[in-house]
Order: sequence, then C-alpha cells, then structure tokens
Amino acid sequence: MAQVISNTGHDDMIHDAVLDYYGRRLATCSSDKTIKIYEIEGEAHRLIETLKGHEGAVWCVSWAHPKYGNILASASYDGKVLIWREQNGQWQRIYDFSLHTASVNLLSWSPHDSGCLLACASSDGNVSVLEFKDNTWAHTIFQAHSLGVNAVSWAPSVGPAGVASAMPSANGSATRRFVTGGSDCLVKIWEYNAAASRYENTTTLTGHQDWVRDVAWAPTILAKSYIASASQDKTVRIWSSSTASGGEWQPEVLTFETVAWRVSWSLSGNVLAVSTGDNRVSLWKERLKGGWECVKTIEE
Repeated sequence: MAQVISNTGHDDMIHDAVLDYYGRRLATCSSDKTIKIYEIEGEAHRLIETLKGHEGAVWCVSWAHPKYGNILASASYDGKVLIWREQNGQWQRIYDFSLHTASVNLLSWSPHDSGCLLACASSDGNVSVLEFKDNTWAHTIFQAHSLGVNAVSWAPSVGPAGVASAMPSANGSATRRFVTGGSDCLVKIWEYNAAASRYENTTTLTGHQDWVRDVAWAPTILAKSYIASASQDKTVRIWSSSTASGGEWQPEVLTFETVAWRVSWSLSGNVLAVSTGDNRVSLWKERLKGGWECVKTIEE
C-alpha cells in the first residue's frame, strides 16, 4: 500500500493493519484495546468505525473472504477471539470465543473453498479452529506446542501437481491443512482427519534453535509447496516439498543479524518478505539454479 495512515486515531502502538479483499477497507488494531476501520478512497482514508470489546492489547485482525460477508476477526492479549460483522453499514460483534487461557497471538482464515474456518494460535499452547456453517459457529481446540503457539498459516486447498496428500480427499472436499510455529522451536504441520473429526500432527520440522515467531505457507500452487518460518534464532527457514523429494520437506536457511519477526509470501507465491528486528524488510526470490537471493531491502 503506497499511502501511510499517519493520524490513526489510536492512542497507542499499532500491532496490525490489514486491507480487505478489495483493498477498500483497512482494519488496524492497537494496545489501546480498540480496532479501527477505515474507508480507503484513492489517496484519502476516512475513519468509519471504532470497535471496542477486548480487555487487552489487540495483536491481530483478519478479514474473512467476502464470499462470507463483511467479517473481521480480532485476537487479543485478553485470550479472546472476537468476530465482527458489518450489515447495512452497522458493525456488530457476532461471536465471542473465550476458551483460551492466555494471549491469542495470531489468526488465519482458511482458503475460502475449504469453508469459513479460522485458526487461532495461543500462548496457552493450544490452537483453536472456529467454523461458521449453517448459520452457527462450531469450534475445536487442541494442544499444539507445549510452550505456546506464536503463529499459524493455512495451506492452499489444493497442493502442487502430483503431491497426493494435498489433493482433495475421498469425499471430494479439499484437504484442510495448516502449519504452526511455537516457543518449543518447532514447526508442525496439521491435517484434518474427517473420520476422527480432529486435526492430527502429520509432520514436525526441526532445526530452529529458539522460538518460532512466524510461519507462512505459500498461497499458490507451484511445482513445490513452500513454508517459511521466522525465528528468534536470527534465521528464516524456507521448507520446500515436491513429488521429486517424495513429499519430504527440505530446508534452506537464510541468516540475519537480528531476530526474524514476520514472514509473508506474495500472492503469486514466489517472493518472500521477511521483517527483522532492525526495522528492515527484505524480499527474497528463489534462483533458477536453486538457493534464495535477496532482491531488495527496505529500511523502515
């Protein structure tokens, strides 16, 4: 986004700022316990709503796919996940989820063709998955990382050609898979077992020496599947899996001078943005002959 929202109306530090699917709305959240919604018109922005309901700093906001309406989820230090919906210009809180016993750090909506599913990562060590179906919210919650879960990211609903595990399941629905990163230095892949009605840990990726701060599953279906994990150990690992590797995940390690905080893939899935503790964002691309190179560094 080219513009900078300078006067945000928040009284404290902003933790997240996310545009909706069409780029017409911006949601921000802050330590002041509020969420602000802005209307974006060209270079101008207008505050249209302030949402209040959390009792702690709000770490993360995330828009659902417009197929499900104007729905925004928020996660807070207060251990709650709140779901907000706009109808006829009015914002309402439509669902409170408060089964976590510690901070909820990150939220991730599934690909829209998998259903309306929201995965939530919490410091209590649990991941919860909320599902909106038949006009009601259902949930499942399970232990994922013993020392706390910092991040979660869904896989694309269909994987690269020839990777059987990523193809639609026997009942025709897309496979539901996501990756989590924890304070136990581990990266774990989870897959939904419909017969048992639960998420199962199918793969655990090891190698980080400190907290895994963020994980991101590349959103597009390329020749390989890619997962990036950012860690307190000053590295980002880019894990790739393909038919050629027999579905095994192979890591490439990028080393930085400071903590790697966040990782984010471009929509086309071939450029990785890494934000680090020195207020820099670097962009990485895979070379044709293998390995990753930094193509740009942005100083904030």
